Amino acid sequence: MKQSNLVKIFKALSNEQRLELFMMIYNNKSKEVQIDEPKGHKSCCAGMEKAFTMACSCFNISRSTISHHIKELQNAGLISCRRIGQSFYCEVNNDAIEAIQNFLK
Repeated sequence: MKQSNLVKIFKALSNEQRLELFMMIYNNKSKEVQIDEPKGHKSCCAGMEKAFTMACSCFNISRSTISHHIKELQNAGLISCRRIGQSFYCEVNNDAIEAIQNFLK
C-alpha cells in the first residue's frame, strides 16, 4: 500500500469520535446479519446493520456528524457501505487492516 494511503487512514483515525465509530464497526464485523433484499432474496451481511441508528444510540452526536465520520472512513478506505431499503450496512475493509498491521511490523 502506498504511503499516501496510509496517511489517509491514520488521518481518518486521528479523530476520537471517528476512531470510536470505526472500532464499533470493526468489533461488529464478525456478526452475521440476515437481511431481506428488495426482491425478497435473503443474504448475509458481515458488518454493522443500520450504522446511523446504532451509532446514534452509542454516541451523543448528531446524525449529520455521524454521516460525516462514516464518509471520512469510506474516503480513507477503512470501510465500505451500502444501503438496502432503509438499512445502511458498513463493512470493514480487510485490506486496510492488513496494511496497518504490515506498517506496524
